[in-house]
Amino acid sequence: MTSFGQREEAFEAKFAHDQELTFKARARALRMLGLWAARKRGETGTAAEEYARALIDADVSTTPHAALNRLVLDLAGYGVDATQIRAKRDALFAIAQRASP
Repeated sequence: MTSFGQREEAFEAKFAHDQELTFKARARALRMLGLWAARKRGETGTAAEEYARALIDADVSTTPHAALNRLVLDLAGYGVDATQIRAKRDALFAIAQRASP
């Protein structure tokens, strides 16, 4: 294989690795966001974990904003608005990305 081909493969491998790290960081951030939202709703333990898992599943299987839309609807009755949710999401995403290896 030529050095150009090897270089191309290395770039592709790095891109795939970076995408995997980004996905894992996003999933960690959504889990933390889901647990935060569950506490706001008065849920703890298994119910909170299931709620966090449902947010991750919604984000992965549907549109990118599905988790945020669900949070806005679910927390509307608990005095939490979209601005607060976005701020918490952004803070948790930053923490999750810094924690990535």
